[in-house]
Amino acid sequence: MKNAIDFVIIWVDNNDINWQKEKNQYSPNSSDDFREIRYRDWDNLKYIFRGIEKFCPFVNRVHLVTCGHYPSWINKECSKLNLVSHRDYIPQEYLPTFSANPIETNLHRIEGLAEQFVFFNDDTFILRDMKPTDFFKNGKPCDAAIENPIVPSGKDIIDYILLNDMEIINKYFNKRKCVKNNFSKWYNLKYGAYLAKTISLLQWPNFVGMRYSHLPSSLLKSTMEEVWQKEYDALNRTGLNKFRNKEDLNQYVFTNWQMVSGNFTPRSTKIGKFFLITDDNRKIISTIKKQKYKMICLNDNAEIHDFEKTKKEINDSFETILGDKSSFEL
Repeated sequence: MKNAIDFVIIWVDNNDINWQKEKNQYSPNSSDDFREIRYRDWDNLKYIFRGIEKFCPFVNRVHLVTCGHYPSWINKECSKLNLVSHRDYIPQEYLPTFSANPIETNLHRIEGLAEQFVFFNDDTFILRDMKPTDFFKNGKPCDAAIENPIVPSGKDIIDYILLNDMEIINKYFNKRKCVKNNFSKWYNLKYGAYLAKTISLLQWPNFVGMRYSHLPSSLLKSTMEEVWQKEYDALNRTGLNKFRNKEDLNQYVFTNWQMVSGNFTPRSTKIGKFFLITDDNRKIISTIKKQKYKMICLNDNAEIHDFEKTKKEINDSFETILGDKSSFEL
């Protein structure tokens, strides 16, 4: 199908004893990130599938990517579901991996994956009706090209990874030419107040960072293949790191590449919202129940004091709008 759109979801079951044993066989060094919040399960994967089926009936296939274990409730016979193990597509020399980065940066290798696909982390959800044109228009990914400087705090490896992504982008692309060639895509009213940030960085000759919405990413397989061809060494190094490392690249090197190439369509920033889960989640719960946005990201937080209580509150709110089982469930 020429215009087919696939969805890809990555997930890990941190309660799997065999997975825990394998993970513990490897001794992370000081520059690796192996905190519990990188793996713990909120037991709400089913609401991602329910949201997809209810609000995105146009989806061609949903590829669920794991290390080989799957939730007990998954319907393996569902016609729209493709269960993908890491060993099915990730080069053997990178396995096993306990980092999302090799998992993300090799997604284009999944057999049968459509050229146009949307990548979901397992903390991203759909709350309202969506259309194919929310993700792709005329074969181009939908995104928001908004500059935002990356300033490493020293507390989170992700800042360094995003800087690595930017280094690759500046290596191949001249900022002034990129903006000049696609001026209306960079200075677009759909970005609202965020447009001021890009304007304020106009004087800088290089890209100093991009705004990341943490929402599902629209990607082209051909983009990933092109970046791999040009930057094999950097992506190979990422694959060889068992845990997330400050030397890595991540999926945003591909979305950035699409934007600076002009191979995208501007999309409103109001399509979704990022939330950091805390001990007070009244705003999150209200947003879910009122279906305020089409998509949301609920990011884990090491400072949560009562994980089980917080998990129940959030999952109960999902149940109010996504209480019916999907065909992806037994």
